[in-house]
Amino acid sequence: QVQVAESGGGLVQAGGSLRLSCTVSGSPNGLRAMAWFRQAPGKEREDVSCISWNRRITYYAASVQGRFTISRDNEKNTLELHMNSLVPEDTAMYYCAAAVYGACTKDGTKPYGQYNFRGQGTQVTVSS
Repeated sequence: QVQVAESGGGLVQAGGSLRLSCTVSGSPNGLRAMAWFRQAPGKEREDVSCISWNRRITYYAASVQGRFTISRDNEKNTLELHMNSLVPEDTAMYYCAAAVYGACTKDGTKPYGQYNFRGQGTQVTVSS
């Protein structure tokens, strides 16, 4: 059974940095797109960033462009999100997702619900 586990969330002051990690275990075959989504209290889940299996395609939401960096290790089936210059508006539950098809393009990503494997999330709280 494939499992997705996020880690690295926490409380940080505005202007600070965090690194989120995600591991996909259970011998997933043919992982292609991987992505980060987030959901703030009272708001809908939104996409943050995604990356193609060969790393040639990355996408960032406008709100995080230039501050966040996504990366992946295909041998370890891991995904990371380096978050810099955090602001209180980045406060949310962050979710990792993986797909066995090309769900990530330079213009965006398929919705969270269309990813094959999804995690339980890790909380990021940015204080002002």
